[in-house]
Amino acid sequence: MRVNILLTVTILCITRLCPAVCRINLGNCILQGIPQPPALFKDGDFIIGGVFSIHYYLRTEKHTFTRRPQMLECIGSMDFRELRFARALQFAIQEINNSSDLLPGVTLGYHIYDSCGSVPMAIKVSFQLANGLDLTSNETDSCAKSAGVLALVGESGSTPSISMSRLFSPFGIPQVSHYATCACLSDKRQYPTFFRTIPSDHHQAAALARMVKHFGWTWIGAVRSDSDYGNNGMASFLKAAEEEGICVEYSEAYYRTQPRSKLKRVADVIRRSTARVIVAFLATGDIRLLLEELSQQPPPPLQWIGSETWVTDPEMLRFNLCIGAVGFAIPRSVIPGFRNFLLDLSLEQVLKFPLLTEFWESSFSCSLKQQTGSSTGMPTCNGTEALRTLQNPYTETSQLRITNMVYKATYAIAHALHGIVCNEKYCDKNMKVEPRQVLDQLKQVNFTKNNYSVSFDTNGDPVAIYELVNWQLQEDSSVHFVTVGHYDASQRKGQEFSLNRDIIWHDGSEKVPVSVCSESCPPGTRKAVQKGRPVCCYDCINCANGEISNETDSLDCYKCLPEYWPNNKKDKCLPKPVEFLSWDEILGIVLAAFSIAGSLVALSMALVFYKNRASPIVRANNSELSFLLLFSLTLCFLCSLTFIGRPTEWSCMLRHTAFGITFVLCISCVLLKTIVVLMAFRATLPGSNVMKWFGPHQQRLSVFGFTFVQILICVLWLTTSPPFPYNNMQIYKEKIILECSLGSAIGFWAVLGYIGLLAFLCFVLAFLARKLPDNFNEAKFITFSMLIFCAVWITFVPAYVSSPGKFTVAVEIFAILASSFGLILCIFVPKCFIIVFRPEKNTKKHLMGKVPSKAL
Repeated sequence: MRVNILLTVTILCITRLCPAVCRINLGNCILQGIPQPPALFKDGDFIIGGVFSIHYYLRTEKHTFTRRPQMLECIGSMDFRELRFARALQFAIQEINNSSDLLPGVTLGYHIYDSCGSVPMAIKVSFQLANGLDLTSNETDSCAKSAGVLALVGESGSTPSISMSRLFSPFGIPQVSHYATCACLSDKRQYPTFFRTIPSDHHQAAALARMVKHFGWTWIGAVRSDSDYGNNGMASFLKAAEEEGICVEYSEAYYRTQPRSKLKRVADVIRRSTARVIVAFLATGDIRLLLEELSQQPPPPLQWIGSETWVTDPEMLRFNLCIGAVGFAIPRSVIPGFRNFLLDLSLEQVLKFPLLTEFWESSFSCSLKQQTGSSTGMPTCNGTEALRTLQNPYTETSQLRITNMVYKATYAIAHALHGIVCNEKYCDKNMKVEPRQVLDQLKQVNFTKNNYSVSFDTNGDPVAIYELVNWQLQEDSSVHFVTVGHYDASQRKGQEFSLNRDIIWHDGSEKVPVSVCSESCPPGTRKAVQKGRPVCCYDCINCANGEISNETDSLDCYKCLPEYWPNNKKDKCLPKPVEFLSWDEILGIVLAAFSIAGSLVALSMALVFYKNRASPIVRANNSELSFLLLFSLTLCFLCSLTFIGRPTEWSCMLRHTAFGITFVLCISCVLLKTIVVLMAFRATLPGSNVMKWFGPHQQRLSVFGFTFVQILICVLWLTTSPPFPYNNMQIYKEKIILECSLGSAIGFWAVLGYIGLLAFLCFVLAFLARKLPDNFNEAKFITFSMLIFCAVWITFVPAYVSSPGKFTVAVEIFAILASSFGLILCIFVPKCFIIVFRPEKNTKKHLMGKVPSKAL
């Protein structure tokens, strides 16, 4: 351990980071520089150190390596809020010294230093706090003493705290920070003596990401301090933001000591960006410079999301750019008596410490140095100045947040000391206490002060509790910090964040600003990421046919079930409309009308034939077959009605079988009429008795025989694989065609084939008999009727196969009606015309002019 300490000290002395550190060997220790005087100090039985960033800058010089470097010095304006933090440590120690319960009879002292937020100064004062120098004496030739402080409160920044913790760790000196939030400091392997009363940025980053997601901001900008605080905090936030689906347009870093050109570049990036929300993980000094630069050429209104370092800093309220800002802050607290302590600052106390003297002169714009014999050019302070008249961060005690962290850190150290030097009876102020004892006790600290609990987990961190603060513009044009929500990491997952009131945004309204790379994709579309851009930048692609998306910003579209189809917006699956040839549509009505009209025509002709059954033309045309043919034609017309309406199991079987049987009956009658005509003319030959085989009885048997074959085909079809209703979803994607499936295609084509065979045979025979002598040769008309019949059904086949949906049924009905009308027009209309309009030709003499007698 001693070797490690010597190595650390030697390296730091060589790099001149700490000129007050001693030149050492194993025997003696000699000071090599001028010690840094504490900004505030008080003697006591036990000393507590304090380090705060009271000034913004460290005076720099160019090293020539030919002379001893000048003593480090803080310059620039003073951060009055940090001075308040230092005074909070004084107040806490004063309370503890006056307490009869905590360390009774023991006086605590303090040495408070100003690190000006720089690592070199922080390391130098850390060595002074650790080396045990008695700065109130003139002894400067020896530093072989034990540690001067038992514990330390500070530093305000993460980067100086890291350097200090690395230095204190070998000595076992505990460090309790009130403001260093870098998540890296929770690593006990690297920083075993580090504690803090402020939550780690790990929790703040998660809370910020949750808040950004809550308000729907998926396209943001990010700017951070180029320090351990900013870099580590932003890294944690970006990781949490990525998990929440938030995209970052830019992420820029800046530190106040960097060239102004870098600051201008960062400001230009913010001005040019399309993101309307900016997350700023910046230290107070850095955000102040950035806002000053942006104020010279203000960008479009931005929604600022602030980290805890600046979002409740009263000095930031002067920047109108940030009106409406939101961010997580340490909960506001009340410290009884603290305001009076701050304001009861006597002139004697002010003159005792140069830091307070500078504060007084800066606050009242007067000089105290003339009272000490020096001149500054400012008017002399007359002693009537009153702190109660000031309005600055030092006197602002309505927002005690980080101040309470200093207060709790001081009390935590005091409780640890109490556990070491005190027992049930008294406290031993003469006990020699080692820093490591305080370190061990701090791990067990658990107390409540002013209703604020104080304890540390295994990483030296407290429970993470934040307030969501909003900068709200008041009616008097002032801006106030208003608590609008909370974040408590101790709650169950998903319930940590709560919003309890409306937020006023940068435009002064309660309408949430919009900051997205691409507008949300509405239902019915899906997101398609733009090539080479973050996932938040996407195009909205309409869902393909048959697919829907019922959520906003859907990543994929989903197919509807086979029985469903998307609506026009493609955000809902609706049952597909079922289509079939119905009774209430025009096509169905027209076909039904023709079907009924055809059957009425057939019945009318049958009535005409029946009334004139004794007339020569009826008798000459085989009246029995004619009546049977008209009956079958009536059935043919009516069977087409079975094709209209919703297909059912019975209607599917009925329509095809009724069609097949009635048409065979019809064609059988026509075929027999054709055969009878042919046989009648053959019977005129001498010695021929062929007509005895074609008498009425034989004709009826023949018609029945032909029809019975078709009946057998239909029975086989219905028993093996009958037609059935079928939802056809292959023809149209957006609707269902309810049709009759053939069941067995062989059965269907066998029925049609048998009809076609009889029709072809009838056509051939009628064609052969077309030139037989007769004034009214019926074979000619049968030929024409069969020609029409065959033409219709030959064209039916390709039309039936190629017609979609309900039009397939319409084609089949059309074929039935066309062929039926063809038969009735060609065979019966000429006869009825003669019977009704040319009765003079309806005589036996006219018909017998060339007709053999046996044909009658």
